[in-house]
Amino acid sequence: MNNIVDIIFRVLNGAGASSIIFFSTIIFSLPLGLLITFAKMSKIKVISYFASFLISILRGTPLMLQLFMWYYGPYYLFHVSFGLKWRLPAIIIGFSINYAAYFAEIFRSGIESIPVGQYEASSVLGYTNVQTFTKIIFPQMVKRVIPPVTNEIITLVKDTSLAFAITYTEMFTVAKQIAASKTTIIPLLVAGIFYYIFNDIVAFVMSKIEKSFNYYK
Repeated sequence: MNNIVDIIFRVLNGAGASSIIFFSTIIFSLPLGLLITFAKMSKIKVISYFASFLISILRGTPLMLQLFMWYYGPYYLFHVSFGLKWRLPAIIIGFSINYAAYFAEIFRSGIESIPVGQYEASSVLGYTNVQTFTKIIFPQMVKRVIPPVTNEIITLVKDTSLAFAITYTEMFTVAKQIAASKTTIIPLLVAGIFYYIFNDIVAFVMSKIEKSFNYYK
């Protein structure tokens, strides 16, 4: 029994590292995704094409490969080595930019789903473009994109395990190390339960946020 409790605590210690990756990615990727959305919807063709190309690269290549590029890239391209301290920043940058590309497409679909008549009505009322977006378009966009954003966030919880690719010790890595040393599957089961509980909490919080936007009811 004591052995199982020890395993649980050791696995959950790694949950802190996973949580850092998760929350950092959310904080940076959501606003970055909105900026990429604006770039892709820009009337300046060069900016729009660049944003589209960036999204296609980020969504078309594995996240693990992108983590390798961010971690090892500075050394192989510029012969600059930041050492092991660069692992976490590289992971956060890689995750944030990758998920920003997915969020950008979700945000774009939400914005484009708003009827054109609302833009015309706001123009008649004398709203500027900024006022139209912040007061009319953005609140409706947020309401419409919550379900797909929730799906991406749930995927992010599980994707944090990919940090092991550049030898960053997050929860799943800890679980694998304990399982290998003690020849037991219990650490992996504990990690699986944590991911399940974490995703349930995320789904619950996002459902509450979604319900708060049901103002028409």
